[in-house]
Amino acid sequence: MRKKILHSIIIFILMVTIVFPNKSYMQHAFADTSDLKVAGTILHLREGPGLSYPIITTLEEGDPLTSIGREGDWIQVKAGNYEGWVASWLTTSTNATQRIAKTVISQVDRLNIRTEPDISSAVLGQLSIGNQASLLKENDAWAKIDWNGLTGWVSKDYVTINDSPEKEQEPESKEGTVEVSTPAVDKDTTFTILVDTLNVRKKPDLNAKKVGTATKGQAFKVLAHEHNWVQIQYNNKKTGWVYSFYGTFSNKVKSTSKTSSSKDLESVTIIYNGTNLRTDASTAADVVERVDAGKTYPIVGVKNEFYEIQLDNGTAFVANWVVTTSANKAAVSQKEQMEPRKNGTLNGLTIVVDAGHGGNDHGTTGQRGTDEKDITLKTATLLASKLSAAGANVVMTRESDEYVALRKRVSIAHQYEADAFISLHYDATDDSSINGFTSYYMNSNQKGLAEAIQGGLASKLDLRDRGTQQGNFLVLRENRQKAVLVELGFLSNSSEERVITTAKFREQATLGIYQGILNYFDHEE
Repeated sequence: MRKKILHSIIIFILMVTIVFPNKSYMQHAFADTSDLKVAGTILHLREGPGLSYPIITTLEEGDPLTSIGREGDWIQVKAGNYEGWVASWLTTSTNATQRIAKTVISQVDRLNIRTEPDISSAVLGQLSIGNQASLLKENDAWAKIDWNGLTGWVSKDYVTINDSPEKEQEPESKEGTVEVSTPAVDKDTTFTILVDTLNVRKKPDLNAKKVGTATKGQAFKVLAHEHNWVQIQYNNKKTGWVYSFYGTFSNKVKSTSKTSSSKDLESVTIIYNGTNLRTDASTAADVVERVDAGKTYPIVGVKNEFYEIQLDNGTAFVANWVVTTSANKAAVSQKEQMEPRKNGTLNGLTIVVDAGHGGNDHGTTGQRGTDEKDITLKTATLLASKLSAAGANVVMTRESDEYVALRKRVSIAHQYEADAFISLHYDATDDSSINGFTSYYMNSNQKGLAEAIQGGLASKLDLRDRGTQQGNFLVLRENRQKAVLVELGFLSNSSEERVITTAKFREQATLGIYQGILNYFDHEE
């Protein structure tokens, strides 16, 4: 009897050991082969290379990892008995103590990091002005770098290489400051806002608490980088994080006052005939005069969503959605000078991603209580990351829960001379049995892109394919660019709502849209 009890106890202990693996075993299981370790306080191991994939387990700071593959900014690893994907920017090499005594500093915006020292090789990521990386190797006109866990090649024509970089100092532990394992930032580097308004957040996450708002033309001291986020010195001693797509880096400190000088913002050019110039920064203000497209005026300040411009006999205000600025012209000029796009990439293309609705405009509300404005933003953010990783210059019409006028959305596409404008929505109707996804176009030059996107979605989604249709939507009708409005399923159908509001659906839907865009431009004549 005692032997049976003893055997039962041993079997129970073995089962517990299998189900709940020993933490010390996980830490030492791959001690001989691990080449990475967890740099953040915690790190989620996911089923796939993206934030939308389910979490397998949570790792802790210092846990060893063995890399077995890579896709963009994500690394496939082994961690103890587990195998999955982790964000590269939250890991560090176990050989990090053996630092290269040289630092590479980017002197231009959007400097491509390539897989090989060749302009025809694939793009892994991009550096902005002031970004610093560790030099790993030099090869004629190219430098191999390690930047934020990303290893690749950059052209030496657009960087400077410091032989004796300053020793990195341990960051002070301050309340409200997020510590990140990124390269040191030049103390004179500033980040200048290039969009009308930009949310400043407590952490580098779109869901993080908003601590304030920055406006176009303001410049802030850069404290750190993390992936697509920049930590800035905001509001005297406070710090915050902003999305790096909506600004530019420089090493010249500029004024941070809300009203910017004409030297900072230079000039605006009117893009619509009959544009109103007003006495104040409001559409209710009196009209000073009406001007036609092509007129250019110096900027003397910024107020709300209006530029204050210099006239011959004084100043006036013009809405920022009916003009293009010198900053946008520079972006377009840079686009024109880029090398021709190669199949399989989106290099050189500018794509506007429009998250439908926002702010007071909730869009439709599903039977289960889903607000359309919330999931369009989540979908747009995920799509933007995929397009950017493929080399596209992505411009989002909104990156937070804010109202953006329809004509302003169209104006953004015109200002940046977008190669594609993608507006994301979720559908609704009185008949709760109707379901499926649809891609809408209005003008003949938009039809091909709509068909390609619909085809890409059909290859990834299990929903009913409703095909492409003409739709008299303002963002299509008034858009000179190739524009498509996508309805990604019906929130008015409760069973479909349950499916289309999941992270898994958003991952597949954005993958389908991305594939459709890629197929369209690969086959465009």
